[in-house]
Order: sequence, then C-alpha cells, then structure tokens
Amino acid sequence: MTQTGFIETEEQHALRKAVAAMAANYGQDYYLEKARSGGHTDELWNEAGKLGFIGVNLPEQYGGGGAGMYELSLVMEEMAAAGSPLLLMVVSPAINGTIIAKFGTEDQKNRWLPGIADGSITMAFAITEPDAGSNSHRITTTARRDGSEWILSGQKVFISGIDQAQAVLIVGRTYKDPGAKSESLRPALFIVPTDARGLSWTKIDMELCMPESQFQVFLDEVRLPSDALVGSEDAAIAQLFAGLNPERIMGAASAVGMGRFAINKAVDYVKTRQVWKTPIGAHQGLSHPLAQTHIEIELAKLMMQKAATLYDAGDDAGAAEAANMAKYAAGEASVRAVDQAVQSLGGNGLTKEYGIAAAVTASKLARIAPVSREMVLNFVAQTSLGLPRSY
Repeated sequence: MTQTGFIETEEQHALRKAVAAMAANYGQDYYLEKARSGGHTDELWNEAGKLGFIGVNLPEQYGGGGAGMYELSLVMEEMAAAGSPLLLMVVSPAINGTIIAKFGTEDQKNRWLPGIADGSITMAFAITEPDAGSNSHRITTTARRDGSEWILSGQKVFISGIDQAQAVLIVGRTYKDPGAKSESLRPALFIVPTDARGLSWTKIDMELCMPESQFQVFLDEVRLPSDALVGSEDAAIAQLFAGLNPERIMGAASAVGMGRFAINKAVDYVKTRQVWKTPIGAHQGLSHPLAQTHIEIELAKLMMQKAATLYDAGDDAGAAEAANMAKYAAGEASVRAVDQAVQSLGGNGLTKEYGIAAAVTASKLARIAPVSREMVLNFVAQTSLGLPRSY
C-alpha cells in the first residue's frame, strides 16, 4: 500500500506498533544498566534483527524487508521513544547497508547484506579523522594498490561501536601515482574485517551514558583483497552521500524519539506531583513549556518524514536538503525537550531513579553528530538560499 500525504499506511502503522511493543519490554532501565556496566544491548539488537526491524530498509532478495528509510527511521524513533535507542542502526543498516545495496558487487551483497539485515553482522563506519573534522576533502587515510590487493594506512576518530562489529566500511583516498599531491587523491570505500592484520583501535573516554563506545582507529598497512573496494574508486563521493543522507534522517529519528521520551517522562510526573493540593502540571509555567516542546518535536518529525519520503522516492537533492533540516530541527527540539523535562521534575530530574539526567549529554549529541548544527546552517545558507560559500 502506498503512503498518501501524511497518513501512514496500515503496514507502517503496524510496524510502529510492533516496534513500540518490543522496545517497551526493554526500556530505559535495561538500556542504562547496559551502559553503566560497560555492556551492550545484545538482547535487544538480536530480537530486533530476528523480527526484521533492523533490515527493514534492505532489499528482500538479501534478507531485508524491502521497505525504505521511512520504515527504518520509524523503527529508530520508536526505540528511542521507549528509552532504548540503538546507535548502530544509524551505521550498520542505514549507511553501510544502503551503500552496499546500491553500489556493491553481487558477491558483496550476498556476503554482507543478509547478516546486516538480521543483525548477525554489525558493520561500523569510519570517515572522521583527527585533522579533517567536517572537511572530508582533508582525509589523509590512503589506499594504494599492490598488485591485485589494496593497502590502507591512516587514522580515524569517533568511530562508533567498532568493538561490536565484524567489519568496518572505511573511507580512504586512492592514487595511481605514489608521488601524487594530496588534492588529487580520490575518495574510495573499503570493507575491512575487524580482525584484519594492522587494524587496531583505542577507546575514547566519553561523558555519555550509552552502551556504544567511541574509538580512535589505526590502520597500519592493512592489506585487503581487490574485492574490498565498494563500487567505483572514481565515483565514491556520490556513493558516500548515498549513505550520509540516511545517516542524517536516522539521527533526526533518534532525536525525535528521545524528545518524545523526555516529554512523556515529564508529563507523567507533573500529572501526579502535587504542591498546595494541585498537580504541578496545572500551572502554565510548566504546561506551556511542555506543550511548546511537544509542538517542536512534532514539527521536526514532519521534516524527518518528508526527508525519508523524498529519499525513498529517489529525489536525492530534495532529500539532502530535507535530511539536513530534519537533523537540525530534531537536534534543537530534543535538547530543549530534555532540558524542560529536567526542569519540570526539579531535583528529581537529576536523579538516577527518574532517568532524565542521563539524557542531558546524550541529547547534545544530536546537535553535533553526524553533522554539526553549524555545518547544517552552512548547507542551508548556500544550497537553499543561494548565499556565498563561507569556507
């Protein structure tokens, strides 16, 4: 059934209901216990994979659900709204699954997609470098040919969950002439098994209460077979952005879900907390800010749904604009929703018991990754408004 306007299909509604029901069996207590103990949400990940939620966007012939980014973002939103967001859904099925499905060889699709779809394979993604930041043109990780093989050397930083992954999709740069200047190097994508010789990583200590950790990754002359290259080494920019728009949509979905979670926590509290014989939720000083954040989250959700719909329809330019706007709007709305939830609970908002304080730093992540709010504003100013490039 085709989606019409803003009305979700029966299948999408059923999917949303099923994901919400599954995620409710885990919830925030489960999520935070795993995060604080240094564990991972393996039980939730495995169940989501077996039920077909993780690979809902991937082609049916490779074990996926045959749906699109709308459905995958729906899964992410509902999990986050239940207090159990899965960060690696942004990476494994959304970025890597999309890129391999669109540009991989038949052997690569058969090798990786079924496992990504059912969750038995997790694939990390590595683009960010210590000296490059948001400027992907300054990436210095290089790949050179050695006969029929490739040799990768370089560093990556803030790579999510590589310790949980069986492989990592690495963005490097290739050159034919060993003496080529850096500006002539071309980006290319390589699938690297995490047990490859020469690949190592160290954990970055973060003030984030999340089960997924961040790592600095080192590639010391990592030797790969010729079929590690995904797609064409000359067309990797287009291939890369095919995965980055889904990344932004999923980032928005996670932020929308977190905002819903925070608002629901606050609403439940202010309905029952009484001071001077009146529930504090009756006072406009609390009810109006909560209503405002609810409106902002719903507006961000609409843009996220627009972005996913445009992406699934093949409108790459429209999806890029909407995905960036959705990510910006959801990040801002989520931060405000979490902040207002803490304020609504007062001192209880900072306790472990109520679980809102843990979301304070996590909500800030939506303003920074996968692209900062400032870079989104640069994109909108230049692409949507036609203003001069600022960098």
